[in-house]
Amino acid sequence: MQSRESLRALAEVTESQWGMVTSAQASARGISHMNLSRLTDSGSLVRLAQGVYRDAGAPSVEHEELRAAWLAIEPKKLAYERLQDLPNTGVVSGESASRLHAIGDLRASRSEFTTPTRKQTQRPDVRYRTRPLPAQDVTVRDGLPVTTRERTIADLVEDRQDLSLVAGVLRDAAQQSRLDLDRLSELLGPLAEQNGHPKGDGDALLEDLLQTGGIDAASVAKHLAAIPGLGALVAANYLSQLPSFDFKRMFPDIDGINAMLSKAVAPQVEHLHALTASIAEPATASIRASMAEALKGYDWASIAAATSRPRRSIEE
Repeated sequence: MQSRESLRALAEVTESQWGMVTSAQASARGISHMNLSRLTDSGSLVRLAQGVYRDAGAPSVEHEELRAAWLAIEPKKLAYERLQDLPNTGVVSGESASRLHAIGDLRASRSEFTTPTRKQTQRPDVRYRTRPLPAQDVTVRDGLPVTTRERTIADLVEDRQDLSLVAGVLRDAAQQSRLDLDRLSELLGPLAEQNGHPKGDGDALLEDLLQTGGIDAASVAKHLAAIPGLGALVAANYLSQLPSFDFKRMFPDIDGINAMLSKAVAPQVEHLHALTASIAEPATASIRASMAEALKGYDWASIAAATSRPRRSIEE
């Protein structure tokens, strides 16, 4: 087959596969290994990995090595065919999944995948783990099947990663959107005992990770309270909802008690009124500005929402 004809045939695949094609897919279209070698030598193709090529005219894409390694798992099948067969195909997992989700600071020096059947490779930059994954633990990100953030976090704990690093992954995930903490606790249950918690107590291990990441309830409350103006706003709102006490009715036989109490608490009441007024006035731009500045580092409100749920007992 002539080079021009070969490139046209390959384009049918590369156009829907990040500009990539496997040698097995090329062979199915009548393009031999010799043709691929010639196209590579001429600069028309770029060899990415054993048996995986990219059209030189296609731009390099993010996670290119990971995509090439994923295509090599089942080189005869097209990407869309494998995506239609989820979760019964190789799924990006572990450190590679954390990188694909953009959570945590792990190096991801290898391309990691979870496959339903045993796979072997001689490539030092590829790692397989064998485990059938339920559909609820698999999603698609940037065109690649990947373990959910919850399953990714549990896999990292299972891999004996430094828990402080895993806590960073959890914190980043919580900032992105709400997590399914019930599912995460369920996945962490079998890993609790080896991490110093009662057997099966996924809640305890999850709480440990939340505390280490500084996003447990107490830590979030502390950060929120430290925002200038916000603590006063919460306090004023709380006090405004307290029931009012009619001391005269409570102590009808002590005529002077109302006057004595009024005089004693007058400075505090005056201060509270002034504080409430300052919060309620339209001129709260400085408070809002300081709150926004304090919230720049982390979206604590999103974290609180993402990591909030009622504590469940192990027996539930």
